[in-house]
Amino acid sequence: MSAPITKDEFIERFVAHMVKSVGPCFTDGSSIEDYAREVAPSYYEEQHRDDPDETPEDCADADMSYWG
Repeated sequence: MSAPITKDEFIERFVAHMVKSVGPCFTDGSSIEDYAREVAPSYYEEQHRDDPDETPEDCADADMSYWG
């Protein structure tokens, strides 16, 4: 099991991974960082707390896998 991380650290890593993976904007011009900051807390509260071994990067990858 990995060491626990704070909600703030989780969010920052989640956001950084999304932006690094796909860039700053969606094709419609909206901000990926804004989107990631909006959804990251729910991943922390639900998915990461249920499975602390699931990293912020894993959660971001899971979210991005649903994109078209």
